[in-house]
Amino acid sequence: MQLAEMLRRYPRRDQTPPRSGWIRAVREALGMTQSQLAAQLGIARQTVDDLERAEAGRRITLESLDRLALAMGCRVVYAVVPEKGSLDDLRRRRALALADALQKRAEHSMKLEAQGVGKREADRQRKLLAEALLRGSPRKLWQ
Repeated sequence: MQLAEMLRRYPRRDQTPPRSGWIRAVREALGMTQSQLAAQLGIARQTVDDLERAEAGRRITLESLDRLALAMGCRVVYAVVPEKGSLDDLRRRRALALADALQKRAEHSMKLEAQGVGKREADRQRKLLAEALLRGSPRKLWQ
């Protein structure tokens, strides 16, 4: 399965985790106490509290998060997803930004030589340049 298709299956990107963290929220939704979760893991209740606080503060390791989730009959699923739109949208925005920067440099030189173009033509050239960048090596978008 292609990455773009896999990412479409993830929840909305603007969804924020519960303030107290996912582990505590799920544990409480299950009606499980910290002591009960600690017993499942063979660790101290205080350690569960520390781990829940670490997760809420985004300082927990994936290994610890996975162990806690498994002890509650859950699993950890994570992904790195674009802030807005798809991966293709992200590449397109990057190509347009790069085309804009390249075009501005060229426009400056052209104006010095009294060869400037109008806004409509500049926009057309920017889009053509972005399309050319998208057809080329993707690595060049990030240099």
